[in-house]
Amino acid sequence: MFVDTHTHLFLEQFTEDIDAVMSRAVSSDIQRFYLPNIDRSTFEQMMALVKKYPDHCLPLIGLHPCSVSEEFEAELDFVEEKARTGGFFGIGEVGIDLYWDETFLKQQQIALARQIELAKELALPIIIHCRDSFDEIFEVVDGLNDERLFGIFHCFTGDLAQANRIIEYDGFKMGMGGVLTFKNSGLDKTIAGVALEHLVLETDSPYLAPVPNRGKRNESSYLVEVAKKLAEIKGVSIEEVAEITTKNANEVFKFGSALPHNEN
Repeated sequence: MFVDTHTHLFLEQFTEDIDAVMSRAVSSDIQRFYLPNIDRSTFEQMMALVKKYPDHCLPLIGLHPCSVSEEFEAELDFVEEKARTGGFFGIGEVGIDLYWDETFLKQQQIALARQIELAKELALPIIIHCRDSFDEIFEVVDGLNDERLFGIFHCFTGDLAQANRIIEYDGFKMGMGGVLTFKNSGLDKTIAGVALEHLVLETDSPYLAPVPNRGKRNESSYLVEVAKKLAEIKGVSIEEVAEITTKNANEVFKFGSALPHNEN
């Protein structure tokens, strides 16, 4: 059994064929799908998908760094209000993204810090988006890290030194997605030096489809291609990859434990 720890199946790219997408994924032995929210505008779509597939789709709540702007305080208030009602498996997707624009770096740092504090308060994992921003994220995490902080560095594409720094936090896994299958990414060489116990699988659908579907819309059934590549890199069976990465995902998301709930 596989777990897709990061997939945006509620987005408009899946409006026309979500039932077929889900069917293909479940038929490929992917049984759970963690849905990181993006911002207030995507919340209702996400919850509608959770309602439609309650046995498979599990919601997270957070403010994506690319949605951080002048209005980020209001967006954070929304995240905090919803998170405290309970029923969410993590705070995400959060982080810092400097790939497109550095205009709101300060605001992204503030938003990340506030959501880390929220995750610690609610004993939830935090799902960190780290595109061209490892140094900036490490600075924020270093200032707030303690035994209550844990989660996933989503879509990890860093080098071995950055991987080892994440491992040293002793509460984080690294998300492996389609980039692992890209011929010239170099990520395969990095991950060769990282034990499976530190890794989880993800697709980030509809983005970053793995080979042989690179350039197409990604979907959760393609997670198997990531697992095959990881098995090849580590020299183990795909069954072992499934077992260990699912165990890792269950640890991060406390699957099987009662969901935290705040009656207030």
